Amino acid sequence: MAQAKRLLFVCSLNQRRSITAEWLFKDFENYEVRSAGTEPGARVALTPDLVAWADLIFVMEQRHIQRLRRYFKSALTGKRLICLQIPDRHGGMSLELIKTLRERLSPYVQLPK
Repeated sequence: MAQAKRLLFVCSLNQRRSITAEWLFKDFENYEVRSAGTEPGARVALTPDLVAWADLIFVMEQRHIQRLRRYFKSALTGKRLICLQIPDRHGGMSLELIKTLRERLSPYVQLPK
């Protein structure tokens, strides 16, 4: 059996966007999924270990890529960063956010039904 692909979802506070993305994949056997935030006070803070763990890193905004490159540069070697361009205007677990995540993620991963 092939090893599950490790997906890391990153937003600012890990309270709406990235945690919703993690929830979408939580029971999907092809993926191991985690989420984190880049800001102080994030529900789960982004760490070098989380970055190193991931096969693919999805960020919600360009500023998250900038923070990753600034604070986790050595852990990013060989990592693919993908910006989903999802601003922080949706409620966590909202149908609109879930629909947007599905649309933006579909070119990169197989989505659960």
